[in-house]
Amino acid sequence: MRATEDRLDRLREEAARTGRVADAGMAIAGGPIPRDAASLPGYYGQPMVKPPVWTWQIGLYLFVGGTAGMSGTIALSGLLSGQPLDFVRTALGLAFGGALLSAPLLIADLGRPARFLNMLRVFKWRSAMSMGVWTLSAFSTFAGAAFALFVVRADLASLDVPSTALSALAFALVAGTGLSGVILATYTGVLLGATAVPVWSAHHKLLPFHFGIVGLASAASLLELLGFRLAALNAIALTVAVMETGVGVWLEVARQGASARAVHDGTSGRLLRIAGLLTGPMPLVARLLGWVPIAAICFLAGAVCSRYGWIFAGRFSARDPQETIAGQRGETMRNGTAFGEAAQ
Repeated sequence: MRATEDRLDRLREEAARTGRVADAGMAIAGGPIPRDAASLPGYYGQPMVKPPVWTWQIGLYLFVGGTAGMSGTIALSGLLSGQPLDFVRTALGLAFGGALLSAPLLIADLGRPARFLNMLRVFKWRSAMSMGVWTLSAFSTFAGAAFALFVVRADLASLDVPSTALSALAFALVAGTGLSGVILATYTGVLLGATAVPVWSAHHKLLPFHFGIVGLASAASLLELLGFRLAALNAIALTVAVMETGVGVWLEVARQGASARAVHDGTSGRLLRIAGLLTGPMPLVARLLGWVPIAAICFLAGAVCSRYGWIFAGRFSARDPQETIAGQRGETMRNGTAFGEAAQ
């Protein structure tokens, strides 16, 4: 005990004389600072960013909401291109069904329905969360009204409702469904990219595009499984499979180092690799061989894995202080380069 006190006195004298202490100091048993703190990254090896606390419902919401939103967009495209009304009605049914399922999934994560309603009290166009809630509400309204109109359209015609007015109303509702559906399918990528979670922030340009095209091909795959073997749906799914193959290769090859651990290591890395295979090469080969149902099922499974993979990647990334530091250094270098170019 006396030796410890003497050492503390010497450290105090050195600090008073030189203004600094060269000694490593003393680790307090049971204290909050680890003994090897000097060798640990970040704040003594502790997470520098709070990990997301989303429940399992959010991963399913990302999949269902994206698929529903792009089903509405496909319905609008089908109406504009003169596809059978049965096809448009089925696409609207998928959109409305997804909207009905999305709200409970989102509310389940929030914990209380009142929290969802409180978000509707204000409209903040700069807030991705506020825009998302309002978009989901608008999309649900448009999709429900459009689906109901297409279901009872024959009955309305028998009541001598002017066909021009009926067609105009149908187009307006389907257009509202399709346009709000695009926002619904992509805003979640914007929401993730706008956070401080390193892996999400580093891919803030990729995520909205990635979520949007995966939702589009998921909607096309569901419609194919329901019996609509249209060349346009197959073309959509083929194009997205090619794009997803490219995204998977880019994530695997171009993204390296501490700033990309979350997309390569752990549960998140495995899920994203599985998702990359199921949404890229596997459905691409299956469609080229004419195995449309197998390709559709593979893609839908991969789309679910992709959503959960990015959520797990966010948790992994937030808990890894080295990835946080690497991301901050990269951002600082980019800002410094941009400032230097502007100064010149």
